[in-house]
Amino acid sequence: MITIHEAAYADKSTLRNLLELYKYDFSEFDPEDDLNENGLYEYMYLDHYWTEEGRHPFLFRVDGRLAGFALVRELEAKTKDLLPLYEMAEFFILRKYRRSGAGQQAAIGLFDRLPGRWKVAEVESNIPAQKFWRKVIGHYTNGKFEEISEKGWDGPIQCFETGGQPE
Repeated sequence: MITIHEAAYADKSTLRNLLELYKYDFSEFDPEDDLNENGLYEYMYLDHYWTEEGRHPFLFRVDGRLAGFALVRELEAKTKDLLPLYEMAEFFILRKYRRSGAGQQAAIGLFDRLPGRWKVAEVESNIPAQKFWRKVIGHYTNGKFEEISEKGWDGPIQCFETGGQPE
């Protein structure tokens, strides 16, 4: 069973550590992201999740154990129907929990928690992420999503609306 918790400032170091694992996994799809001289990838926007409006850090747990995280941004642009517009900035499930349904449960939990319009983008070379998101979003929306491309982004972007209840 997965639980989703909004990460408090006290969780920042835990999130930083998980981001290192995420960026290590993601390095096969982003050859330009290298370790720094301290042997870390670092994530330049981490502090922003506690200093800027519209940023939402989440931690996932499976049976009480850390299992991953998500970083969600609320974009300033509102849709014509005045719904908030969210972007999945980062999403990570530890390898041991992949293919167990934990990722799908976490994603659906986030969509329900933050109702509005969503954008989920994957880099072109990350075929596993594209398959995951198309499956999860397709299931969640009963196939009612749009896949677009945007200038400045190399890969598909799924756009859809959620109707869950805010927390």
